[in-house]
Amino acid sequence: MSKIAGLGIALPPSVDQDELWSGYFAAHYDARRRPLAQRIFQNSGVRRRQIAVSPLVEDASEWTTQRRMARYQIEAMPLGKEAIDRALADAGVRADEIGLFVVCSCTGYATPGLDILLARDLGMAPSTQRLFIGHMGCYAALPAMGTVADYVSAHGRPALLLCVELTSLHVQPAAARVDVQQIVSHALFADAAAAVVLTPGDDADAYAFRQLSALTDTTAVDQMTWDITDAGFRMGLSPRVPSVLARHVRGFADEIGVRPGDGWAVHPGGPKILDVVEERLGLPPDALEASRSVLSAYGNCSSPTVLLVLDALRRRDDRPDRVVLMAFGPGLTLYGAILGPNLGP
Repeated sequence: MSKIAGLGIALPPSVDQDELWSGYFAAHYDARRRPLAQRIFQNSGVRRRQIAVSPLVEDASEWTTQRRMARYQIEAMPLGKEAIDRALADAGVRADEIGLFVVCSCTGYATPGLDILLARDLGMAPSTQRLFIGHMGCYAALPAMGTVADYVSAHGRPALLLCVELTSLHVQPAAARVDVQQIVSHALFADAAAAVVLTPGDDADAYAFRQLSALTDTTAVDQMTWDITDAGFRMGLSPRVPSVLARHVRGFADEIGVRPGDGWAVHPGGPKILDVVEERLGLPPDALEASRSVLSAYGNCSSPTVLLVLDALRRRDDRPDRVVLMAFGPGLTLYGAILGPNLGP
């Protein structure tokens, strides 16, 4: 059995949502679209966001994709290192003990990549295996953690997962027509890095990675997209996504074996996503409090976000014995995982 031995979070500077609106986005939209955009920002569930490339300081909306990718490496390296340092310290594991290092990111690419450069700078062994997972989007942390857990169980060595996203690099140019999907994207997304160390062992106080499940509805494949353009990466986010999740989430939760009293770390893709999960699963009003709090304080940070919610749950004095992790993304895909006691069922 593999257990979560350490978790580390790193965040760029925080910006108030109202300040982002008044200081940049209010002028990004013309007078015809501005009232709609303002309502979307106000109803996003986001109150603050962490942003590495703030439009209040520099406007990236007209940057080429090449320029955005060059900046990605500059910003992601220190953010990823900070998250990893914290996770390793939390786990009491040295970097040179890591057997597998997995990096997830859908917001930037370069070769040599973060996996190579961070392994070098942190002093990982030359024999450390590396895996880079790109373009899976908001649910990437869960299949990646499953891969890490399998490695730990099979090899009996510690492994490390890093999720780092810089969505602020992909603010889009002002469009000539109303594009609600881009307004929603601009209102929700933020930046973060989260790292998790998994180790073998039977510590009863640690969460064990117990189960991983997936469901993909390819009839909705066009409802969540992330396209590489000459002006960065462009989000497609259909308003029909919550209704697709509503069709599947109850059966999916039954399949992975949720129980009364479970804690919930649900990826806060937006307030409507959380409302659908809460309603369809019949959860009590406070069950998704950690997810809503993360959305409010940090925004939707793509792949690291579900780990931010998990970190909030594990720090509680009354932390749950079992946690259901759930995240959603392109496909349209649902991923779920169960973290439970390291001993017993």
